[in-house]
Amino acid sequence: MGNTPGRPSTSAEDYVKVIYDLQERGTGPVTISGMAERLSVSNSSVSGMLRKLNELGLVQHQRYGNVSLTETGTKAALAVLRRHRLLETYLVAELGYSWDEVHDEAEILEHVVSDKFVDRIAAHLGDPVVDPHGDPIPTREGAIVQRESVLLSEAEAGTSGVIVRVNDTDPELLRYLADIDIGIGRRVRVVERLPFAGSIRIGVRSEPEDEEQERALGLVAAEALWMSPDDGAVAGG
Repeated sequence: MGNTPGRPSTSAEDYVKVIYDLQERGTGPVTISGMAERLSVSNSSVSGMLRKLNELGLVQHQRYGNVSLTETGTKAALAVLRRHRLLETYLVAELGYSWDEVHDEAEILEHVVSDKFVDRIAAHLGDPVVDPHGDPIPTREGAIVQRESVLLSEAEAGTSGVIVRVNDTDPELLRYLADIDIGIGRRVRVVERLPFAGSIRIGVRSEPEDEEQERALGLVAAEALWMSPDDGAVAGG
């Protein structure tokens, strides 16, 4: 399965997308080990690919250093993210996919659909600015709507707000969150940050007038959710 002419290879697109995604989510410097874990490949495979991407002018990486995208690499990453996130949105909105099914489908389709096709999807959907997981959709020019948000795992006790984004890379986690009625648009309040393993207790409301339901979340789930705080409060200690 090949790429549309003029684009980087499928492998190159996968790598620049992952680098950008790791940078965008603000979980720390992008490292070879972090990329290897995300891509399910060995550290040596990542190192070899980074050398090729460096030669292509897509990344900046010195041995034992962190990884970053060049301007050209950033443009390539935003283009593939636009395709991926619009495809996810279309699959949910028009074909009845659930939010835990679309990531793997979009991973395949993003490399073969044309920009014209993706632009038609965007126009048909009314040019959405976020996908079903709350991830921002770049415009064709590479612009992204910025929203204030904080990882649920880092929010102080007492912080309340709305869930605006969820990490979409783990379908099992998405199914678990759906089962406990936590998703985009849900109102949450951090009740308590528990003193072990990063666990937290939260209160959840489907609608503002609903009775609050308490949930306990482990670190994996808490690090996969972003909330937009009501009062601008952000990180906790």
